Amino acid sequence: MMRIVIDINVLLISLPIKSPYRYIFDCIKSGKISLLVSNEILSEYEEKIGEKTLPEIAQNVVRLLLNLPDTEKTEIYYRWNLIVKDPDDDKYADCAVAGNAAYLVSDDRDFRVLKHVEFPKIELLTSDEFLFLLKKTLD
Repeated sequence: MMRIVIDINVLLISLPIKSPYRYIFDCIKSGKISLLVSNEILSEYEEKIGEKTLPEIAQNVVRLLLNLPDTEKTEIYYRWNLIVKDPDDDKYADCAVAGNAAYLVSDDRDFRVLKHVEFPKIELLTSDEFLFLLKKTLD
């Protein structure tokens, strides 16, 4: 099963039912892909979803993700400090490395530095690239 880490920006665009990116969230919910999360990532998910909607909706989304059998809670034991422009985003890269993710999915420009990092190697995809990959491999 494909193991992924998704940045909050990708989660936010995949939540609305009528979003062209909804397929990503549906694949997570149906267990077609395994979502890797850490405590820091879950906290950001809840905070940012709560800012865009309501705190209750944010709590429900995080609770749903945690209760899915293919969501993997990942412990971060080492900080790689790879995303220099926005160190707050390092939590996603650290989770991808610790959880041996196939892909880290983000549309944040600050993540592009990962394409030039030789070690640890993290495969970075945009939401469009990931959506294309999912439809190609799962349909």
